[in-house]
Formats: sequence, C-alpha cells, structure tokens
Amino acid sequence: MTRSVTVIPATLNPMTGVSKTAVQRRKTAGYARVSTDSEEQKTSYEAQVSYYTNYIQSRSDWEFVGVYTDEGITAVNTKHRNGFKEMVEDALAGKIDLIITKSVSRFARNTVDSLVTIRKLKEYGVEVYFEKENIYTFDGKGELLLTIMSSLAQEESRSISENVTWGQRKRFADGKVSLPYKHFLGYAKGENGIPVIVPEEAETVRKIYRLFISGQTTCGIAKILTTEGVPTPSGKSKWQTSTVQSILTNEKYMGAALLQKRFTVDFLTKKMKINEGEVPQYYVKHSHEAIISPEDFEIVQAEMVRRKGIGRSYSGGSIFGSKIVCGDCGCFYGAKVWNSNSKYRKIIWQCNNKFKTESKCMTPHVTEDKIKSGFIEAMNRLLTDKARLLEDCEIILHTLTDCTEIELRLQEIYAEIEVIMALTKQSILENATVAQNQNAYLEKYSNFELRYEKLKSEAQKLEAKKAERKSKADAIGAFMFELSELNPISTFDEKLWTVCVDLVRVYSDNRLIFVFRNGAEIEIS
Repeated sequence: MTRSVTVIPATLNPMTGVSKTAVQRRKTAGYARVSTDSEEQKTSYEAQVSYYTNYIQSRSDWEFVGVYTDEGITAVNTKHRNGFKEMVEDALAGKIDLIITKSVSRFARNTVDSLVTIRKLKEYGVEVYFEKENIYTFDGKGELLLTIMSSLAQEESRSISENVTWGQRKRFADGKVSLPYKHFLGYAKGENGIPVIVPEEAETVRKIYRLFISGQTTCGIAKILTTEGVPTPSGKSKWQTSTVQSILTNEKYMGAALLQKRFTVDFLTKKMKINEGEVPQYYVKHSHEAIISPEDFEIVQAEMVRRKGIGRSYSGGSIFGSKIVCGDCGCFYGAKVWNSNSKYRKIIWQCNNKFKTESKCMTPHVTEDKIKSGFIEAMNRLLTDKARLLEDCEIILHTLTDCTEIELRLQEIYAEIEVIMALTKQSILENATVAQNQNAYLEKYSNFELRYEKLKSEAQKLEAKKAERKSKADAIGAFMFELSELNPISTFDEKLWTVCVDLVRVYSDNRLIFVFRNGAEIEIS
C-alpha cells in the first residue's frame, strides 16, 4: 500500500499559547519615557502618552491595558525605572500580551538589560513591538535585529558618556568649581558660577572648626549643633558625625578645590569610585573666597590625624584630653571632678590607670590652672631663641617632605605588581586553553598570589608612612606659622596649645615636661 501523510495544522500560537482560530483581543500596553525634566521633553512625554492611548484603543484586535511611564529618568539601565519595572511585573503576571514602545533606545540603551528583559517576556508569551525599527520580538529576525539595534543604542550611550566626561575634565582643567549648593553649607552660587559666602552659614562652619580645635570630637560637635537647633547643610534638624567630618576635611572651605575626587568606573552601571590615581586630579588654589584660613585648616587636619593615631583613648570634651601622660605607666590622664555638688567643685586631671593595678602610680594629679601656667612658662622659654628654633623646624620640615626614596620604591612595587598581574592572567588563559598538570599550575598561581600580597602589603605600609610624614609636616608647618608671629605670652591660648603641644608628661616629683611639635622638650618644676 502507498504511504500517505496527512498534515494536521497547528491550532495554537507557539509563542502565546493562544488558539489561532479563536478571535481574542491581545492585552496591549504602551511604554513612554523621556530622560530629562525640561519643558521641551515634558511636552514630548505627554505627546507619547496621548499617542499610545489613542493608537491602542483604535485597534479592534487590541485591548487597552494602559500606558506605563518614566519621566526624567535615563535609560542606560533599568535599575531606577519604576514604571518600566511595574510594566514587566504586570506582563509576567499575565496582565499584558503586547507592549508597544517608540524605539529600542526608549526601551533601554543597555544591550544586556534589553535582551534579558525581552527574553524573559518571551518565555511568558509577551511580545514587544518597536515602532521606529518595525521590529516584533516574536518575528524570526526580531532578536538578531534587536541585538544590533541595542548595541548601537549602547554605543550611543557610551559616546554621550565620554562627551560628558570630556566636558567635565575640560572644566576641571580650566579651574571652574561647581558645588552641590543645596547640600553645601556656607556658600551659594554667585555670578559666573563662582561660589559666594553666605554669612550665617559661614559662621556655623567657623564654629565647627573652633569647637574641634578646642578639643571637641566630631560626635560632640554634632550633638551641640543639634541641641542648638542649627540646621544641617540639607536643612535637617539632626546633625550626623559624618556631616561634621565632611565639613572639617573639605578643602573648599579654605578657598581651594581638589577636583575629580571620584570618577565613573562604568557608564552602564554608573558606579563611582574614589580616585586613587586612575584618572587626573586638578587642584585649584584661590578658586573662591575662603571661610577658613589655610593655617586653621591644616591645624585641624593635623589634629585629626593625631587623634586617629590615639584611637579610642581620645574622648574629647577638653583641649587637654589625650595630651597629658603619666610618667610612671605611660597612660593618659583623664578629667575627674572633686566636690561636684558643693561650692568647692573642682576639675583635676589624674592618671586613668592610677588605681587599676596593685602598685598604683605615684604621679600627682594636676589642675588645669597648673597646666596652663606651665604652658605659658614653657612657651616663653621656647621663644627665647626663636630664630634658631625656626631654622631647626625648617630642617625637620625638609626631611619630612623629602619622600624621594619612598616614591622610587613605590614605583618599583607598582611596576612589579603589573608584571605579576599580567603573568597571572597569562597563566590562567594557558590553563583554560592547554591541558597541563594542575598541581604545577596551582603551585605557580599560588606563588604569584603570594608575591602579589607581599608587594601590596609593602606598598600599603609605604603609603601610610608617606601620609604620616605629611601629617607631621603639616603640624610642623602650622607650628612654625604660629611661632613666626608670636611674642612672649602672658595668657593661655587654646589654639596655640593645640598647634604647639604634642604632649605633656607628668612625673612623681612634680615635674612637667612639655613636648612640642618640633620635638623640643621644656621641663617645668
């Protein structure tokens, strides 16, 4: 008998699962987006919404679901596009069969985001139609065309990003400073974009610096400002420690600007990274009027490093905190209150470790008046040969700032690290493409890794040493500045104490030894 074949035609759409013979309206939604909040784009946005509403409702085979929108949001990725995410969620939940949008670039400029989303929608039987390119994603050629168009859109985003970056760096090179004025205390945008001082806010900035120099911690300053009802840079009532820290370390308050502290690592994810030398930085002196003098700014930076070195021992609240040291055990002195509830109330300083061991320290307590009078005497004795003292400081400063050997070693280390990284990559590639003994490969890889970690550790130590020397140099510089203008003193000055004194050692025979920033020691009996 002759073999016969009868074709039974398909009755269901393989993509949607809907019967081909059944008359069923497709649940259709539109997607509209513009990337800026300008008036011109707003008109375009409203026009898109109106167009898709009318277009979908005019088709008898489509059932209008709605128009999902994102206004004033970039399309480089879908992370912050709430309208887009809501539309996808509804489509996956079966509320949408077809999505209409203007073009591939309106949908997404990131190839990966675009394709992943479309493939996910495809799995759930949801089709996307791009009007401008006339692409239906269920079409056999759809994905190929979509990949090409998405790649072009992604390259357009890359080009825009590179143009923006070039423009920013050109402004940096020209010394043009821009501040986030809504969240920046002390300045407002003036003529030609140059920052101008806001007097009331500037006084708050000066107060923060004064409080820090007088011994307060960043946490203590935040509490004081919150209690006094001083508004934060963003207009809030509660101050955070990080906000105070930021104000105390921002060079813009001394009328200078370090530009490009951070940079964009990836134009797709918009991920930012602290600039550690990967891209150029620009330091602009006298870019605008200063609120804080450069000398006071350097004093604060040096004091911040000193306190960081002390660690948890520094509690703040007094200019004498973490500066008075026991000559017996080396522990810091702390403030104690005597007769706190009587008219004889008195603050004294004594060794924090005095009664914590079996053999208590024999060093006496000291009063603040005694420390102040001792400082005045020690300072005046130091000033008897001011010219020679400044010469000695100049030699110390030159020694601290000469980091030639450190820099040369760092260059060698970083060059060797690059070589090791290249060899490691080459080893991994060879192992992936050529069969080889895995034990030998792992041993070689481990040796590369070990050498890399040793070099990295050495580089970190050298960088820390450089930073420490810079901090000491800044402290010496501030000390020299104060000293050069100083004559014998008769009253105690808090700022002078902070700038000049490194520590005071107290001994059991009532001697006080004042150790100054330049290393000089003056003994007061």
